[in-house]
Amino acid sequence: MKKNFGDSIANKVYEYRVLAKLSQKELANAVGVSKQTIFVMEKGNYVPSMLLAFRIADFFNVEVTDIFTYLKGNDQHDN
Repeated sequence: MKKNFGDSIANKVYEYRVLAKLSQKELANAVGVSKQTIFVMEKGNYVPSMLLAFRIADFFNVEVTDIFTYLKGNDQHDN
């Protein structure tokens, strides 16, 4: 059986972007993705690749863990 851990990644992309007075499009261009990617990431509906997470952190000159937080879920079994 495949395990469903229920893990997720929370992020502070919105907060960092607003503090930097950037539009979603400006941040997207800076890190090489679409505006839609930034939009869904800020809404919590998209978990970025490690590469993108590092690009975003590098852009804001912070550690990845300052922006992205691992939220450990429960170890459950799919039926």
